[in-house]
Formats: sequence, C-alpha cells, structure tokens
Amino acid sequence: MNVAFDIGHPAQAHLFRNAIVDLDDRGHDVTVLSREKEVTTALLDAYGIEHTPMSTNRGRLDGFPGLAIEWTRRSVGVFRALRAADPDVVVSHVNPPAVYASRLVGATSVVFTDVEVTPVVSHLTYPVADIVCTPENFGHDIGPNQRRYDGFHELAYLHPDRFEPDATRLSAYGVDTDSPYSVLRFVGWGAYHDVGQEGISTGTKRELIDRLSDHGPVYITSESELPPDLQQYQLPVPPHLAHDLLAHANLYVGDSQAMAAEAAVLGTPALRLNTFVGDDDMSKFVELEDRYGLLFSIADESELVDRAEALTMADRDAWRSKRDALVADKIDVTRFMLETIGEAAGEIRRKVAA
Repeated sequence: MNVAFDIGHPAQAHLFRNAIVDLDDRGHDVTVLSREKEVTTALLDAYGIEHTPMSTNRGRLDGFPGLAIEWTRRSVGVFRALRAADPDVVVSHVNPPAVYASRLVGATSVVFTDVEVTPVVSHLTYPVADIVCTPENFGHDIGPNQRRYDGFHELAYLHPDRFEPDATRLSAYGVDTDSPYSVLRFVGWGAYHDVGQEGISTGTKRELIDRLSDHGPVYITSESELPPDLQQYQLPVPPHLAHDLLAHANLYVGDSQAMAAEAAVLGTPALRLNTFVGDDDMSKFVELEDRYGLLFSIADESELVDRAEALTMADRDAWRSKRDALVADKIDVTRFMLETIGEAAGEIRRKVAA
C-alpha cells in the first residue's frame, strides 16, 4: 500500500504514530505531512518518524483570518505533496486541506474524529471524506460514510498492547515514581474551536499548586508561558515522555481535553474544568465519568481545588481496576485503523482493476 498521513496537532502525532510505524515496518510506502504547532514536529522527531512540515500554525497569533490564510497555503502544499506521493489512502483528523487534496489526487480519504464541537470544520470535511471513523458513543450521525468503533482515540497509543509505562525513563530527569506527585495541564485557548471558551483561572491555578504541593511535587505542562513564579513547576521531562509521567502520577488536574482523557485511560485519577463542561459535554468525557468513574468534569473552581486535594489520597489499586474494566470493554484502536486503511486501499485497487 501507499499511505499518507496528515498530522497537524500533537494529539494526532500520538493517534497515528503506531499505525505509521507498523505500516513502515511491513514495507508499505508511508508519507507523513506535518504542521508546526506546539510540539507536533518534536514528537514525530522523537518517535523517529520522517515527515515534511507543510505549514506553521497562525491561528494563535492571527485568529481565524490567520488560520484561513494558513489553510489556503497548506492546501496547495498538501496537494503538491500528495500528487508527488500518489497515495492510495490519505489518513487525517478533521482537516479540510487533506480531504480536498485527497479527492483531487484520486486517493481514498479516511478521517478520524472524536470531537463534536467543530461545526465549521466538520461541515467542510465530512461530506467530502470517503470514510469518517468515530467512537461508538459519538454524538452525531454523520451519514453513510461514518464507521463507528468501540474505543477512544487514546487507546490507539495508550492501550496496554501499545504502551507500557517505564519509570526508568523518568528517573533520568529526577522524577521519583515511588513518591506521590501531581500533573497539571493548562491550555492556551487560542485555537479556532476554543473561541469563547475558558479554562482554569490564574488564581485557581496558584491555589491548586499551593494545596497540592503539600502532598508531593507538582509538575505543570502549559501551552502558554507560565508566570515567572510558576516556572519552577514546569514539566521536567521531554514531551514524548509525558505519558510515562502521567501514568505514574497520583493525580491529574487541568483544563485540557486531551490529557484529561489520557489520564483516565491510564488509570490516573483525573479532574477536568473548562466551559465545555455541562449538559452538552462531549460524549467521551460523559462515558469516562458516568460509566467508568475514571474522570470527573467540574464547572466550579472552588470545588475543583477541594476535589483535587481529596483525590491525592485516592486508592490507586481501585483506579487501576476501573481502568482494567475499560480496557476489557474497548478495542485496540490502532488495529482498527490498520484494518480500515487496508480495506480502503483494497477498494482503490478494485476500482483501478475494473
């Protein structure tokens, strides 16, 4: 097969990396197109994945107009790269440039999404994509091109068949996994889909750090630069070891969507606060909380601080049992991904033969 991946966000580097490595190891032709956004390219480099940057994120600086300019330029670059690579299948997250370029070069487009709050981009992507893969509990019916699977995106790279936490990788950076510690994640709220949304306030961040520091070290990962007095808490490990750190933590707290789900899937007690929380919350977080009790989504900041301190003393064995129940119910999403890619490539070959 000849398969191309378009990766525009750090979460997508995690989502697709095992499929990329597997296809490459089996001798298939693999092309990876990347985007300079946060640590996306650094992660691909750390995983040894060759890639070609197509654009640099402008949305954070220039808002939606900057993003539109970037997408226009990226569309041209992606089209040229795909025309040269001539792939059978193009795999991406919800991404108009990749899907439209796929159509122009005659490739089958396979889109993965678990996000129900990107209406503009979704409306531009779903009708053009050949296959849209969503979790079983995804809240929208997309149409005949939708394929549902019983899993979470995080199980493409944190399923126990794909990932085993290693404390020795952390000890080189001074992290003692035998002692309790907390991980905090703060996002920047500059992405197009975050317009009008908010996370944890600066005052509550400081209160969290103050209260949680009484129970062990606090490690912070933040999209935006931390104030000088908080920089001592910055994550001590490189980005590609964040999941090792998260797996051994006693607690995760943050306003991030992705890391909250990652903590839950790893069996680490997780607290999430942002303005997405509410009656129309995303289905994955509802399921992780209501069905498995691995994550709590909270709207009140004072409640967040109190719950966080209480959860530092949670029974980790009980949380691991909850995580084991989740894994028993769900699939290895990378395996599903590879099967879907294989079927899509086979369909292309049948069309050519006909």
